[in-house]
Amino acid sequence: MSCGRMENKFLAYLDGRLKESERLDVEKHLAGCAACQLRVNEFRAVAGLLDELPQIEPSPAFDVRVRARVAAEPVKQGWWAWLTPSPRVAFAASLLLLATVWVASRPSEHPLTPADVAQIDQELPALENFDVVADFGALTDLPQPVQPDDAGDANPDQDQNQNQKQDQDSNQTM
Repeated sequence: MSCGRMENKFLAYLDGRLKESERLDVEKHLAGCAACQLRVNEFRAVAGLLDELPQIEPSPAFDVRVRARVAAEPVKQGWWAWLTPSPRVAFAASLLLLATVWVASRPSEHPLTPADVAQIDQELPALENFDVVADFGALTDLPQPVQPDDAGDANPDQDQNQNQKQDQDSNQTM
């Protein structure tokens, strides 16, 4: 195995946390690689120095102080916290309810008669296509399509007169 892969396993090897097969692989690599063996010895030395340091015992009041600080932390509110009644939310909801009732209770200014409804129903198809009919300006700029002559002999003056007549007819319908 490469030294890079082995280096990731050195701490686990020194702590005794490797499986038997991995431990044997690391020992086999260390037997053949002086650089990795030096690195493992450095880790052993650091671990030995850390073991020599005295352990510091926390004061008897440490636990009490930590629990008091945790209790003093503000409680995180969930996403549903906005549902809790607050004066602003209650005021906004009451205004919304009041506006809804006021709009719903107002009488209609122009009540529709059955005759008006029938007239609207008759004019509805024309109104649906009104936007298409209302803006034909872009189509007037297009050249007129060339129509094939059945007789085979085309008269350019006659075709030009026909085009002008069609333009006049389309302008009058708009």
